[in-house]
Amino acid sequence: MDYNATTPLEPEVIQAITEAMWEAWGNPSSSYPAGRKAKEIINAARESLAKMIGGNPPDIIFTSGGTESNNLVIQSMVRHFRESQMAKEDGVEALGNGAKPHFVTCTVEHDSIRLPLEHLKEDGVAAVTFVPVSKVSGQAEVDDVLAAVQPTTCLVTIMLANNETGVIMHVPEISQRIKALNSRRVALGLPRILVHTDAAQALGKRRVDVEDLGVDFLTIVGHKFYGPRIGALYVRGLGELTPLHPMLFGGGQERDFRPGTENTPMIAGLGKAAELVSKNCEAYEAHMREVRDYLEARLQAEFGQKRIHLNSQFPGTERLPNTCNVSIQGPQLQGHLVLAQCRTLLASVGAACHLDLGDRPSPVLLSSGVPFDVARNALRLSVGRSTTKAEVDLVVEDLKQAVARLEGSA
Repeated sequence: MDYNATTPLEPEVIQAITEAMWEAWGNPSSSYPAGRKAKEIINAARESLAKMIGGNPPDIIFTSGGTESNNLVIQSMVRHFRESQMAKEDGVEALGNGAKPHFVTCTVEHDSIRLPLEHLKEDGVAAVTFVPVSKVSGQAEVDDVLAAVQPTTCLVTIMLANNETGVIMHVPEISQRIKALNSRRVALGLPRILVHTDAAQALGKRRVDVEDLGVDFLTIVGHKFYGPRIGALYVRGLGELTPLHPMLFGGGQERDFRPGTENTPMIAGLGKAAELVSKNCEAYEAHMREVRDYLEARLQAEFGQKRIHLNSQFPGTERLPNTCNVSIQGPQLQGHLVLAQCRTLLASVGAACHLDLGDRPSPVLLSSGVPFDVARNALRLSVGRSTTKAEVDLVVEDLKQAVARLEGSA
């Protein structure tokens, strides 16, 4: 039950990858049949990704994964700010000499957002505001995000869904407010603010539409929705409405925005995974919600409602249909100790990308208002497309025996 960490490849995805390896081995830039076949597969995958998120195919750039996509957006905005300032375009002269780009994000972002911004701040390249999330809703509140905006703000980046709590952020509302603010900023001679969302955890679990979200950039991560470990970046009106500057330079692939010979088999697999999401997302979501709700009910029934703390339930806040962050309260029941005693359950205590916290509580949970002793006992349980209620029953029994062993009553 760790499907927020990664997912297995769907059989159809494996088939698409395998077929591309056999039939589309040519360089996509080559004009002979094998090269043309590879290019056709890449273009078809681009169309599938665009359809999944309600965007246009030319606005999709393939990347190595979410970390690259997120870094590409951040580094691109630094360069765009600098170039605009040097060219004295878009009213940047109103900021004065030596102005630094300013970024607004929140305290529960993935490390591939947090760390690049922290490094830019430490190096004196940019200013960054980390907006605390509400301890009532677990969300970055719209008013707090807007209050953090400064004259030099160039990007607001807020994740679509948190990877530990599953909380859905107010991205559409933030985009609407920023759009309204931009019209006033232009009149004042200030640069336009762009909006980015990391949609890694949301894709494949709920409908994601860039028109509804209103974002300029959106990060796509294949291995979160039963695809291969590559990714993509959506850029609204790529190179025309929205600037993008490459981090790499080379052979001109991906219209020079992300050069390097394309990984045709993995792109084929990503396209197939996106196609499956477009066809089946409602069914996936309904199944995962039913199983997740059953899991939470079984945990409360087995351990008692007073002993179970559902860390991902915030009143009135929407969350992912598959995510259950739960603590079994007790002085000997730290999350990592409970998992070590489990013989069936495979899960984590937080984000898989930074599990070196030892017995320290998750910073995300602490930021979200979960008490220290409760957060220390947290387990992140995330169900998948094929998780069954019978498997939930096995997991709950496994947890019951693990707790009994830790408390010395086994």
